[in-house]
Amino acid sequence: MPQILVVEDDPNLGQLLQEYLILKGFDTDRATDGNQGLEMFTNGQYDLCIFDVMMPKKDGFSLAKEVRMTGRDVPIIFLTAKSMKEDTIQGFKLGADDYVTKPFSMEELLLRIQAILRRYQRGAADAIESTTYQIGTFVFDYPHQTLSRPDGGGNLASQKLTSKESELLKLFAQNLNQPLSRSFALKMVWGDDSYFNARSMDVYVTKLRKYLREDESVQLVNVHGEGFKLIV
Repeated sequence: MPQILVVEDDPNLGQLLQEYLILKGFDTDRATDGNQGLEMFTNGQYDLCIFDVMMPKKDGFSLAKEVRMTGRDVPIIFLTAKSMKEDTIQGFKLGADDYVTKPFSMEELLLRIQAILRRYQRGAADAIESTTYQIGTFVFDYPHQTLSRPDGGGNLASQKLTSKESELLKLFAQNLNQPLSRSFALKMVWGDDSYFNARSMDVYVTKLRKYLREDESVQLVNVHGEGFKLIV
């Protein structure tokens, strides 16, 4: 049964959407604002997301951006009361798969959902997920938790990473040359952004810096007020 996350601040429309999709055979969760939506997405496994654009606390575009930062390739449909071309363009730049303007018919939305899921299922059958990352002269093999680099003698020097180091480095690699929120990284790797987890993350960041300093073109820097950035 496909899992769908609906994030809609209008309680009437949100409930109607959830009940309709459940009736049509989808296991559907609902959030009422962007922050709650991100928390549910982080803790769940969804096959498709439906985000309202105009929401309190975190709008649909900001939510989609953070969802894309997780590296999980989940289709997103935006719902909006606006029909402005600029909004549509912004939505597709953030990786939207479709864009539905209110008011809309439930039947039309259902057809769009079914078409997107079919497309993704075909793609998943053919695609092989990239699980290695090039970071300067390093090759990070995420499944095997190794960070390798030529040693100058024609061989590879390989560093074995812990699970936490691998998860954290994967986040940095997926957001190469882009700032990564400290709170977001904590929630993705540790589950919450408590003080003690933050201190633990600082230890792992220090370890990763030690491994990466072998390549002078690679830097893992602090970004004041935001978090970190892996720069090549």
